[in-house]
Amino acid sequence: MRVFVTGATGWVGSAVVQELVGAGHKVTGLARSDEKAAALAATGADVLRGTLDDLDALRGAASAADAVVHTAFNHDFSRFAENAQQDRHAIEALGGALEGSDRPLLVTSGFARLAPGRVATELDVPSSDPSFPRRSEAAARTLAQRGVRAATIRLAPSVHGLGDHGFIPILIAMAREKGVSAYIDEGQNRWAGVHRLDAGRLYRLALEQGATEPAYHAVADEGTPFKKIAEVIGRRLGLPIESRGREHFGWFADFAGADMAASSERTRSLLGWRPTGPDLLSDIDQPGYYAVR
Repeated sequence: MRVFVTGATGWVGSAVVQELVGAGHKVTGLARSDEKAAALAATGADVLRGTLDDLDALRGAASAADAVVHTAFNHDFSRFAENAQQDRHAIEALGGALEGSDRPLLVTSGFARLAPGRVATELDVPSSDPSFPRRSEAAARTLAQRGVRAATIRLAPSVHGLGDHGFIPILIAMAREKGVSAYIDEGQNRWAGVHRLDAGRLYRLALEQGATEPAYHAVADEGTPFKKIAEVIGRRLGLPIESRGREHFGWFADFAGADMAASSERTRSLLGWRPTGPDLLSDIDQPGYYAVR
């Protein structure tokens, strides 16, 4: 297949590109700088220079592809609403280029507010809570209603691995800054986890098998209590491990206190996906996670 990948040099997107190229697929990736373009070209992929705001370029690349994978998202949470709108526009442009064909589009989303207090499954449908602006999966479902073969890969809140620059490094930096590795209340809210390379393989399998489901779960660890995560971080940094109020976490409080446990039983059964990477707690217990960058 000829596959167009947005976010092709990102944490997840680069793993997707690695999987696709390794399996013999032809990849074109979106890159927004000379440095990222060079890194992408070194993988054997073709490069499209641009950003998510270049909607005509996105449409053109999608039109020329047999499949599209959208992993790009601007994670500057100080402008989360604007980034969510940019994401929705990009998904609409990509899907519009595929409309009237049977070519698949895989969109990336997560588990925030999907099923708090219980284990989410692939059959759960996200709410339309107006206080949470990201609408990646909603946009994909709207495209599917128009006949586009659009599906969503829901990524665990921790897509871990050495080199991670997501939620776990945010917690590590916060613990260093404040002198305590903290959790909220009893710390029993759960985070699902998946190793980055396992997630990349899931995207490939979903594409190769037709992206026939509305949603797939990139989840290896169903739900690790947040307190357990804080305990590993505290032990590694030699810091106390304590319960703190939401104000301790500032803008990150909604994520730190969120219950985001999820099953991937249906995904595994449908795709034959079997995660092989280390579990979340073992992975973040490596010294490399705590090297000062």
